Amino acid sequence: MKYIGPHVHTAGGVHAAPANASSVGATGFGIFTKNQRQWNSRPLETNVIDAFKKNMELYGYEPKAVLVHDSYLINIGNPDNDKRSRSIDALIDEAKRCEALGLALLNIHPGSGVNAIDASGCVAIIAESLNAVLDKTNGVTIVLEATAGQGSGVGGRFEELAGIIDIVEDKARVGVCIDTCHIFAAGYDIREAEGYSSVMAEFDRIVGFKYIRGLHLNDAKSALGSRLDRHESIGKGHIGIGAFKLLMEDARFDGIPCVLETPNEEGWGEEVEMLKKMAIGR
Repeated sequence: MKYIGPHVHTAGGVHAAPANASSVGATGFGIFTKNQRQWNSRPLETNVIDAFKKNMELYGYEPKAVLVHDSYLINIGNPDNDKRSRSIDALIDEAKRCEALGLALLNIHPGSGVNAIDASGCVAIIAESLNAVLDKTNGVTIVLEATAGQGSGVGGRFEELAGIIDIVEDKARVGVCIDTCHIFAAGYDIREAEGYSSVMAEFDRIVGFKYIRGLHLNDAKSALGSRLDRHESIGKGHIGIGAFKLLMEDARFDGIPCVLETPNEEGWGEEVEMLKKMAIGR
């Protein structure tokens, strides 16, 4: 079974997420546990934590069906020690918020060398930062999101994701999230069956499907290899509907959150239903 649903809103509190996901027929979902564009946020209150867990049970969601996304401000690949330290502390806080909510998957953008160091140097810094985060947290897996390869960001090549994992000490608590828009923009062509099979074989050889912990389902506004992170609704972008059918039929993505980050929220219900039917159809 695939856990399919959008990255839902948490207006009024994170405890609202399960109801929001259920309203579009989702079997899984993504969330932020705090404002993603601010460094600081109030700690989760006990009543909010209790309400979230109660609503998870009420609406029939297991913790493994939820993929949390960290703050957009965090950059654990920054070569500046002070700025990186702030990001590490923020990521530790994010992980502890997941712990409090009973959630185990925390998705992050790997990081950027901010044009000050090369990719290999940034990979090493990211991995050592993750070692520090994992040492101070428990029970939460950090999920590295494949990126579009924009600017000096790391994660646009499978080799970079593998390089981070190689250096992380606790490999049981690190994973990968494939974002369809991102890998397409990074040059991985998954539109047709032959190309899809080739890309997934390359991923398995370089990273390994044993590390898959999440999937972001987004079509792409920009062309193959553009290195531009521009999401589009399923079937309305340059990737097209065929790739998503292949993904939904691929049992290697069973048992993980498959999260929509598409721009037309009014269409989420239709997208979820379509993807669920594709998954059942295999």
